[in-house]
Amino acid sequence: MTPLKKLLGLFFFLVLIPGQVFASGGGNPIDLTATSYGIWAVIIFVAAYSLVIGEEQLHLRKSKPMIVGAGIIWVLVALAYMSVGHSDQLHSLLNHNLLEYVELFLFLLAAMTFINTMEERGVFDALRGWLVSKGFSLYIIFWITGLLAFFISPVADNLTTALLMAAVVIAVAGGKSAISNSAEKAKFVALACINIVVAANAGGTFSPFGDITTLMVWQKGIIQFDEFFVLFLPAVVNWFVPALIMSFFISKGNPDPVTEKVAVQRGGYIVVALFVVTIAMAVIFHNVLHLPPMLGMMTGLGFLKFFGYYLKVTGENPGVELSEDHKVGRWDIFSQLERAEWDTLMFFYGVILCVGGLGALGYLGLVSGLMYGDLGATNANILVGLLSAIVDNIPVMFAVLTMNPEMSHGQWLLVTLTAGVGGSLLSVGSAAGVALMGQARGIYTFFSHLKWTWAIALGYITSIWTHMLITPL
Repeated sequence: MTPLKKLLGLFFFLVLIPGQVFASGGGNPIDLTATSYGIWAVIIFVAAYSLVIGEEQLHLRKSKPMIVGAGIIWVLVALAYMSVGHSDQLHSLLNHNLLEYVELFLFLLAAMTFINTMEERGVFDALRGWLVSKGFSLYIIFWITGLLAFFISPVADNLTTALLMAAVVIAVAGGKSAISNSAEKAKFVALACINIVVAANAGGTFSPFGDITTLMVWQKGIIQFDEFFVLFLPAVVNWFVPALIMSFFISKGNPDPVTEKVAVQRGGYIVVALFVVTIAMAVIFHNVLHLPPMLGMMTGLGFLKFFGYYLKVTGENPGVELSEDHKVGRWDIFSQLERAEWDTLMFFYGVILCVGGLGALGYLGLVSGLMYGDLGATNANILVGLLSAIVDNIPVMFAVLTMNPEMSHGQWLLVTLTAGVGGSLLSVGSAAGVALMGQARGIYTFFSHLKWTWAIALGYITSIWTHMLITPL
């Protein structure tokens, strides 16, 4: 998340949602916004989030100030509730926020470990090598990478998918040095990166696993697993419309031939199969057994650990010999677990607890009344998508889920769609866009993306129209 986006996110929290941010579902919050406790809690949140904004300049990990801020804010919540004789509500309020975080944390931890293991086993490198070595034209590569980004992101995440496809595009174009010396190749890479970002974000909307926002909606029980597929056609339209427009500006020439063969390491395909089984278990646990999806994911992670043990004892990277008949291999599944985005996971803890504490002090209903009362559900949900291009879509969607406005099932599907694809309007609107600006630095930029925002906006509008045609609101 860029400093500008963090700043706008802070603005969203403090200005657009002054009434109450993230109401706690574990009890009824008491209006303590006018007390010194409430005021100091807001000051602490502003101070913590300001340090997050300055992460790149201060070289201070974003999770650190948010974790400390969460602790201080909940001390203030406790003192405030004690002062009015309602300390008995504290546990239910805090436990609700902790449960929300734990379910999200464990689900993401398991998914990240699987993705890291597939990466370590060379699954993604093999896919990239196969595509690069086929000798497709630039025009065909543009469509293939977009299509793959659209269909991989529902299973993996949009960030990993975008980085993988961008690596293919850059390799096909001959590397960064060749791209910088050719205006035609630079134009191809810029357009292909825009296409990948839009496709990855769109593909993530029709699956609970494609984006954190869809995961939150699914875990909340608002939309069932199979109901996400109603968004498939609107998601296709959202990607296809701008892709079709941009494709007219792609050269149909062939890139320089590249020969690259990368083999999947031993057990790589089994890890992929285990991941599919794990996803199936998460769905079954949630839909059939009415258990949290994270329980299925963690069970699958356990199977992955057993398979990691099998790889180790059968000689994968043989290591230290402890005795004549006992040798310990160096390969360890925990090394893949350690590579999870721990700073991001801890940052989620800080954000959820900070804003949950502000919610317990009485900061919500105003925005719900303003957006979903005055504007109406459809306009409000379209606005959520536009906000997602400026503010990170995770707090925006979490706010909507916690406000829990009364609206139809079709409207909940609409806000899931808009929150997921709205970030494509700007390069800084999604993690995929920000990552690709770093990967193709100087080629895919904020302004190269902005040049095509009109086409992406046309896809955004058309996808909403498509959803309205097929789903009653």
